[in-house]
Amino acid sequence: MSINIALLRGINVSGQKLIKMADLRTHLAELKFKNIQTYIQSGNIVFESESMSSNVLETVIHDKIQEKYGFEVPTLVKTPGDFIEAIKKNPFAKEAEAEPKHVFITFLSDIPDPSKVEKLKEVDYSPERYVIDGDMIFFFSPNGYGRAKMNNNFFENKLKIDATTRNWKTVNVLLEMSSQ
Repeated sequence: MSINIALLRGINVSGQKLIKMADLRTHLAELKFKNIQTYIQSGNIVFESESMSSNVLETVIHDKIQEKYGFEVPTLVKTPGDFIEAIKKNPFAKEAEAEPKHVFITFLSDIPDPSKVEKLKEVDYSPERYVIDGDMIFFFSPNGYGRAKMNNNFFENKLKIDATTRNWKTVNVLLEMSSQ
């Protein structure tokens, strides 16, 4: 069995794509996942499964949600190791220590096309700052995420790739949950 962290994009936001976490845990148990835990209502799931690639897990979770709820939910699956790496690599570690509410990680479904990354560099919404590292974007928004111009939709549109963003606290809580 391996421990995984699933990140669902865009559920339970503004009354859209409503999924109760208790129901989701029941549906994921149908996939033979074990020790399923959810964190808050925004689609953060820690679970154990037979060893499968992240891509396979993403597909089976996505398909189960579509079967049960009738709508598409972009799904990313990461390992605790991915989260450890993200925490170690965070270029905004000082900001995270001082202002954790203003630091975020956007997890990407793939490594973005270099030409799109170059094009993104032309956009400046200071004081917002970001650093792209592989399939992650580290993001600092001193005015908070609700007012951020460089939000999840911005990065998805510019990079033409699926993404989901989590705040610094959630990233740390999910890692902690995965190690229990």
